Amino acid sequence: MEDIRVQFGTLLKKLRKANGVTQEELAFRAELDVSYLSNLENGRSSPSLAMIVDLACGLGVQPFELLVGMVVDQKPERERRPDRKRRKDE
Repeated sequence: MEDIRVQFGTLLKKLRKANGVTQEELAFRAELDVSYLSNLENGRSSPSLAMIVDLACGLGVQPFELLVGMVVDQKPERERRPDRKRRKDE
């Protein structure tokens, strides 16, 4: 499965181009360096939640639109030790 950073970068670039926005324009709108935006689009960096919101605002979309279509591997449930009690919220 494709790395989550690569998936995010691919979706970000696709949305940016679909909205007719250059890297320079989006970097300016989201208040970040063009080199960092390039790293995001190429899967070399991971954005914070705040950065996802800033990027979405710069593109004029909702933050969830930067995540739609991403596929992540489900981590296996960790094994419980039989001598440990379950927490009430589990």
